[in-house]
Amino acid sequence: MTNKASDLREMEPDHLIEVALKARRDLFDMRFRNATGELENTAGISAARRHVARTITICRERGLTISEEPSS
Repeated sequence: MTNKASDLREMEPDHLIEVALKARRDLFDMRFRNATGELENTAGISAARRHVARTITICRERGLTISEEPSS
């Protein structure tokens, strides 16, 4: 997981969108595991939220649209 905004800004648009989608999925999985009591490191949820926000912000700066469905 890339945590620095400068690293994210250097990525190609397609790769950045993939990273944003993966970050969203990871956050969802962490929330689900937390709700079921399986998550040991609950502090990771905050870090994951910041990572999602960081990637989405950079996508919006570039004018990229993030969607789960492939664009046609």
